[in-house]
Amino acid sequence: MSERVILRCRHLAKSYSEGSSTVHVLTDIDLTLKRGERLAIMGSSGAGKSTLLHVLGGLDMPSKGEVWIGDQNMTMLDVAARGRLRNEMLGFVYQFHHLLPEFTALENVCMPLLIRGDSARGSRRKAAGLLERVGLGQRLTHKPGELSGGERQRAAVARALVTDPHCVLADEPTGNLDRENASKVYELMLELNAKNDSALLVVTHELALAQRMDRVLVLEEGVLKDWE
Repeated sequence: MSERVILRCRHLAKSYSEGSSTVHVLTDIDLTLKRGERLAIMGSSGAGKSTLLHVLGGLDMPSKGEVWIGDQNMTMLDVAARGRLRNEMLGFVYQFHHLLPEFTALENVCMPLLIRGDSARGSRRKAAGLLERVGLGQRLTHKPGELSGGERQRAAVARALVTDPHCVLADEPTGNLDRENASKVYELMLELNAKNDSALLVVTHELALAQRMDRVLVLEEGVLKDWE
C-alpha cells in the first residue's frame, strides 16, 4: 500500500437482522483515502452513512470485506487492538459533541492522550495549546454545561485532533449548530486538515460544505457513487 494511503476498504458490506428478515445497509463499498485528502459522503437519511463511518473507524465490524488503517487490517484485530489503533491513527467528530459532562474542556481534550499513556503534564500542555487554537483559551476550566453549543463542538474538534491523527472521521459535525458556528467549526477542521496533512472524511447533508472538499461521493442503495 502507498504510504500516502491512510484508509482503504474493499467489498465492504454490513447487514443487520431484524426478526426473521435481514437488512442490507452496505452492500459493496470500495474506498481509498490518502493523507491530506478531503472527502465528503452524502446521501439521504437512513442511507447508512453513519453505519459506514462506524465500520471504517472500527467502532463496528463489517459483515463482509476488509478495512485497512495504514498497514493494519482493522478487521483482523481484537477489540483491544482496534481501540489502540483508533487512538493512534484516527480522530472522531460527531454531530453530538459527546464531551464528558463532569470534566472540564481541558480534561476532555486531554483524555485521548492520557488513555494512550502520555504524561499528564505534557497532555495538559498540548490540550491547552489546541484549545487556544480553537478559540477556547479562556474556557479551559469550564465544563460542557457552561459552554455554548458552538464552544462544545469546537472542544470536540480539539479532542479529535489532539493525538495528531492521520485521519479524521466526522459525522454531521455541524448538524446541530447555527450557520455562524457551523462555519467556524468547518473552517477549523479544514485549516487543521491542511496544517497536519491529515485525511478528512465528512458525512454531511450540507451541499455547500461538501462542495469544498476534494471529492464528493453519494451513498445510495448500499454502494458509493460519484456525485453528479
